[in-house]
Amino acid sequence: MSTIGSDTARLLLSAGTVSVSHDRPYILAGGWASPVYVDCRLLIGTPRIARAVTELAVRAIDEKIGRGGFDCIAGAETAGIPLAAWIADRMGCDLRYVRKRPLGIGRGAQVEGGAVEGRHVLLIDDLVTDATSKAAFVRGLREAGAIVTEALVVFFNNSFPGATERLAKFDLKLHALATWQDVLANDLLPADDAVLIRALLSDPVAWSTAHGGRSA
Repeated sequence: MSTIGSDTARLLLSAGTVSVSHDRPYILAGGWASPVYVDCRLLIGTPRIARAVTELAVRAIDEKIGRGGFDCIAGAETAGIPLAAWIADRMGCDLRYVRKRPLGIGRGAQVEGGAVEGRHVLLIDDLVTDATSKAAFVRGLREAGAIVTEALVVFFNNSFPGATERLAKFDLKLHALATWQDVLANDLLPADDAVLIRALLSDPVAWSTAHGGRSA
């Protein structure tokens, strides 16, 4: 049985990526109110943790995608870029990176690092919440001629609605090293934090609405 989910959850917590507020909710990028905020960018600041995340990502690729499923890796702006670079180096793959939108100067490129036309590209990012940015990355890669069918992220914040439907619309299969279920399954959090997160997960839209966030 794979331990990728539980191993990743432990790394997320040891790096301090999971912040829980019992007083004032966080407002996430999509406008949702949440008692918890996950900052996967903290994973890239400590070499030991960065190496461990890279190894877990390579294991997940081997188990869930297979090395024959792509011939190039693209890191998503911004936290996805170092992750993709480490994974590409570990696997001996070509590397590109993709912006949320074209730069607007020079060549006006959205994809950097070389051509992707006709290439099977695996998109790498740190986090998915509502998948809005993933849609922008996939659109940019496909407009540059890439074939993109799968993406790998460290954490899928699978609490709020919309992500699954948006990913399906773009025919993108998402693979995550960990979700809330992995974090909560191993009693890794303080009990009161876990209770608050479970309250969010039981009805995230109602929780957001009641705490001043997005309601639909």
